[in-house]
Amino acid sequence: MKRIFLFVLTNIAVVAVLGIIASLLGVNRFLTANGLNLQMLLGFALVIGFGGAIISLLISKPVAKWSAGVRVINDAQNADEAWIVETVRKLADKAQIGMPEVGIFEGAPNAFATGAFKNSSLVAVSTGLLQGMTKEEIEAVIGHEIAHVANGDMVTMTLIQGVMNTFVVFLSRVIGYAVDSFLRRGDNNNSGPGMAYYISTIVLDIVLGFAAAIVVAWFSRHREFRADAGAAQLMGRKQPMMNALARLGGMQPGELPKAVEAMGITGGMGKWFATHPPIEERIAALQNAQG
Repeated sequence: MKRIFLFVLTNIAVVAVLGIIASLLGVNRFLTANGLNLQMLLGFALVIGFGGAIISLLISKPVAKWSAGVRVINDAQNADEAWIVETVRKLADKAQIGMPEVGIFEGAPNAFATGAFKNSSLVAVSTGLLQGMTKEEIEAVIGHEIAHVANGDMVTMTLIQGVMNTFVVFLSRVIGYAVDSFLRRGDNNNSGPGMAYYISTIVLDIVLGFAAAIVVAWFSRHREFRADAGAAQLMGRKQPMMNALARLGGMQPGELPKAVEAMGITGGMGKWFATHPPIEERIAALQNAQG
């Protein structure tokens, strides 16, 4: 319930902020008596599309901490926590990134990385992961998350999401206006778009949104293979990462907040919308990799 409340509250806040920005820039006046102002509409689509994605990226770390219940390790309370922090430090140094914040959250096996900048990230692992894996396997999982940070995957996925959001906002309104104009042909009332425009736009936002999600998920799956390879490189060999993936294949993974699901060690739903490839494909890719 807490995660759902936070997700809804965050989206309401983002939409409100973007609405204010669009008003200040004047790009929300793309509907005119003479038709669509495509330049203004493109500006509006860019503000909404990239604005939402960038705001989500900038607040990703505090949102992830709150929604997943992450306890940041500032002072290690035991030898295991000290080992986790030292492992993150060692792998971050190898990857030549700044030391991330390190956290633990309660739940089934999973881990994630998030943060807007390479040198100011967060790496968190679940208690289920720590209890169900060997130290070598945990190190490989941490290496996978460090690789996400080093590869700049959070920023890359934000830019891809921004591009797709922009296309959705722009195309839904262009097509919606065309549908409305067709249905109202011969109507001399030029007071503005009719109900068909608003209904078409809402429907197209949903339909095109699903199509955009498929594209974003495809990119996410591709970057998972790269993060697995990055973990193998940081570890100096690929067997630990393969062992960790095989172990995960026999576990029930934990659910992650939507904001960080793509940066987790496992997650997603269905074939088209899955943010992660099947475990078997990831292991096969590592087996077939050179080195």
